[in-house]
Amino acid sequence: MKKIQLREICHSRSGDKGDTGNIGLIVYDKKNYELIKREVTAERVKDFFKGSVKGDVERYELPRMGALNFVLYNALDGGATRTLTMDAYGKVLSSALLALEIQVPDDF
Repeated sequence: MKKIQLREICHSRSGDKGDTGNIGLIVYDKKNYELIKREVTAERVKDFFKGSVKGDVERYELPRMGALNFVLYNALDGGATRTLTMDAYGKVLSSALLALEIQVPDDF
């Protein structure tokens, strides 16, 4: 087995609603959907954003789109109108998640 970053097989989008971040993770090729479904759990996403996401992380599966959607609660230090952080809207969450490494077969 070897490791790759998600950015090698996915693209992403993100946004916010108050203090809640939202990340859509979409495979370039649907043949890789089962791989990200197995490797990118809500628990792994919460651990990846350890220290930033203080609430729960929920995952929604969108198999027909080859996508996963993650909702990150208490993730934006209060939200755009309440925080002084650089990314009050959660726009960089998806770019950051693309750095997550997953296990793939050596011949991947």
